[in-house]
Amino acid sequence: MNAVAASQSSGGAVVLMDPHPLLDLCALEVGFPRPLGAMESSPALRAALSLDVPAPMASSDEVRLKIRDLLRHGGFKPTGRSKPASEYLIKAADRGFLGPINLAVDLCNVVSMHSGLPVSVVDLERVEGPLHVGLAEQGSRYVFNASGQEIDLSGLLCLHDARGPCANAVKDSQRTKTDAATSRCLYLLWGSIELVGRAAEAAGWAKGLLEGEDTGLVVREV
Repeated sequence: MNAVAASQSSGGAVVLMDPHPLLDLCALEVGFPRPLGAMESSPALRAALSLDVPAPMASSDEVRLKIRDLLRHGGFKPTGRSKPASEYLIKAADRGFLGPINLAVDLCNVVSMHSGLPVSVVDLERVEGPLHVGLAEQGSRYVFNASGQEIDLSGLLCLHDARGPCANAVKDSQRTKTDAATSRCLYLLWGSIELVGRAAEAAGWAKGLLEGEDTGLVVREV
């Protein structure tokens, strides 16, 4: 494994990465000054959940195809209900179905939708033990929503903790999602080396957006 990051003061995130020929992963660790339930997304961030709002990045057919190639490498089929989360967000926004959830998720959705890169956000208080990114084993599954629906993760790049996979570029695990009590998050931006510099650009944009939301936010590149 290669270390993607180690910012482990006072319990900060450490993420390791299995070798992968296409993955260009960027990560941010965010500490919120108050629980998410006591914070609101700014009007500007909520407005950016629309495709009609100008943004510094825009998705394209090339981005969509390269991200599908990234997820397909391990044998996963990123189509239909298993398409990358960024594609789902673009479709939802186009139909007027994309609304605010909380500050952490709204930021995730804005950056993912406009950049075309899937972005995961997990509550760092809900993960257990060491974290690493790698392909999920055949037959791996987890629940991804409050209704108890599951996704087959076989061959899909995932963030893993001591209990198994907990986030990926398609659907994040229900057990590590944010809620009103969340105060520390890890963002993962799933980029491809064939989209040179795009993940870093999106991460920089996300960092700037977060720092502009509240002066008490602490954002660390992971």
